[in-house]
Amino acid sequence: MISSSKEIIHDFPPFFKVYKDGTIERYIIADYVPTGLDPTTGIQTKDVVISPETGVKVRLFITKLDGPNKKLPVVVHFHGGGFSIGSAFDTPANNFLKFLVSQVEIIAISIDYRLGPENLLPIAYNDSWEGLQWVASHSLGLGPEPWLNEYADLGQVFLAGESAGANIAHHVAIRAGTTGLVGSKVIGALIVHPFFVGKEVDEMYKYICPTSSGCDDDPKLNPSVDPNLKSMGCDKVLVFVAEKDRLRNLGVGYYESLVNSEWPGKVELYETLGEDHCFHLFNLNSEKARALMKKMVDFITQY
Repeated sequence: MISSSKEIIHDFPPFFKVYKDGTIERYIIADYVPTGLDPTTGIQTKDVVISPETGVKVRLFITKLDGPNKKLPVVVHFHGGGFSIGSAFDTPANNFLKFLVSQVEIIAISIDYRLGPENLLPIAYNDSWEGLQWVASHSLGLGPEPWLNEYADLGQVFLAGESAGANIAHHVAIRAGTTGLVGSKVIGALIVHPFFVGKEVDEMYKYICPTSSGCDDDPKLNPSVDPNLKSMGCDKVLVFVAEKDRLRNLGVGYYESLVNSEWPGKVELYETLGEDHCFHLFNLNSEKARALMKKMVDFITQY
């Protein structure tokens, strides 16, 4: 229990606060959804440590297949939460990915990157890139994970993320284009209600990433100033925004940056009216959430 007498020196609701003695207290503690067979969706899950050095894990989601010779596209997912809360193992991420996998034949892999402020940025970006490289290491069927060796079509990889995870997905796609990804091809990116910033300093991001200005001169926070934008390593991008989301205009700006860049791919914008930030994660059964999910499914299957 955190003592109420401790002095708070940084407070970033709804994410975390920092006390003078260095203690960090999160406003939201991620729950843990056990792995195994989900009797409702028929989706099987498992957790795998991909880096013994850092302890970074991924969670895999796969549906029951008719035979061993079927190869499935792969969706690599990065959860949101301001780089400081959330998990690949929590209820919102699991409900979302189980529903997605139940609607389209894919393997989904959610990267449980290390969180700030204990782990300063760019650690979350680097963990996420390492996660994608781990996926790609199965391209010859000789990787460490049997599900991917047997069932993954690594010529059809999609990146997906919401909020801070969408920011990560974008930069992983940039890195795939500038660095290259051996044995795999990133086809598309699902960028959902992305976290970017304008001219006003985002103090929490600056705290988690002390090398950043926290505003729109940082390419991590404003893709329009990124000289590598034209090298984004995928063929197509679908950008989602929500009308009532405070980040809505920044998401539209991201879409426009891609349209106006030299990147040769195809970008589409999808707006949900009357909804707020990441609404679909908390009510997947709503009509608008189902419409958003159908748009994702169509994006994955129409290639």
